[in-house]
Amino acid sequence: MKPRRVAVIDYCRTPFLRSGTGYSDLMAWQIGRHAVKGLMAKAGVDASVIDHIIMGCVATDVATTNVAREIGLGAGLPERIPAHTCTVACVSANMAVTTGADMIVNGHAEAVIGGGVESFSDPDIKISKAYRKFITDMTMFKKPKTLGGKLKLLRRMKLKDFVLPERPAIGEYSTGLTMVQAAERLARKMGISQEDQDRYAILSHHRAAEATKAGILRREIVPVVSNGSNRPISEDNGFRADATLEKISKLKGVVDRKYGTVTAANSSFLTDGGSAVLLMSEEKAKRLGLKPKAYLKSYIYTGQDLWDELLLGPAVAIPQILKHMKMKLSDIGVFEIHEAFAAQMLGVMQCLESEYLSRKVLGLEGKTGKLRIEKVNVHGGSLSLGHPFGATGGRLIGACCRRLIDEGERYGLIAGCAAGAVGNAMLFENAAR
Repeated sequence: MKPRRVAVIDYCRTPFLRSGTGYSDLMAWQIGRHAVKGLMAKAGVDASVIDHIIMGCVATDVATTNVAREIGLGAGLPERIPAHTCTVACVSANMAVTTGADMIVNGHAEAVIGGGVESFSDPDIKISKAYRKFITDMTMFKKPKTLGGKLKLLRRMKLKDFVLPERPAIGEYSTGLTMVQAAERLARKMGISQEDQDRYAILSHHRAAEATKAGILRREIVPVVSNGSNRPISEDNGFRADATLEKISKLKGVVDRKYGTVTAANSSFLTDGGSAVLLMSEEKAKRLGLKPKAYLKSYIYTGQDLWDELLLGPAVAIPQILKHMKMKLSDIGVFEIHEAFAAQMLGVMQCLESEYLSRKVLGLEGKTGKLRIEKVNVHGGSLSLGHPFGATGGRLIGACCRRLIDEGERYGLIAGCAAGAVGNAMLFENAAR
């Protein structure tokens, strides 16, 4: 059977906002539904053609564990459309899209919405484990019927158990390292200075500011009206147009105040936002008279060492997908790479162009080549536009496909790293070439 080509028909996202700002009164599903509604309006297709919805999400709300289903219903899509949610940390939307693509390739669907959503403005914060056990024993498991039995359970408790919640943390369960600690380790191991990190971060912020001013990003953003407001939010609010080396170099390290080089200014920030991508079989797109933006050519997921390679997913995934496709780095005209930290981006670049690091550290056959900065994240990245964990992959895909058309390039590649030391890369081909 001839393999079916998977087409990217269109893409839409909400503005990406710093957590605790414009979306602070919205639940994740409410943010995500705006992305899906915007996608359907942009694509101009009837909801009846959609076969499945897949959304990535990391910090899921216990009230809406299958947030993809709530997003579909909230966006007004027919109840008959099944939906499921996936989580692979920062590449969750990537997995949503590739899962949808596999459904299309295997003939289980003709049109799938893939993307993701995240809200850190109102995260689920756990009460203490002792308090949770007290409540479950009191109401579910032991259910003491006498006052003495209830007092016996109560005597196990300390005052702090009632007062202090468990602090939410973004880190590795297996190693206990936070993401910032991993970035600091990477910077020290690879000799990446704070000045180099700051310069990269400034470049990202200035690119995002320029793209916003020029109206480039407006083409992919659907305005959102938050609860209790009549003013639409139409732009990202995380980038800093006035970022300078003089300003941000004064910041101290997050992990090590004295010697640390990873600061708040050269790290991505907690972000709320949603993204959605419409995938369709090439045959279905033709029957509907739709013009695809790009075709998904291939994808790969990788696993790395949790201690030293946590953030180097792109450095492993990119060479492997190029090898699989029998291509060179120079064949790629557009790169969209997730910027978790400036240190991570610079580390990935070092690995790709270093024979020693490629062979000895990552176990690859040889150096991949030099990433040309003028081809990478030209309209900003996660450092400036923001990083809603579950939604970032959708933004990378949309930006890649848009740039392929605007820049007339044939091939585009996205890549990302994720918690658990997972990497991902996806290769797209301009549908017009």
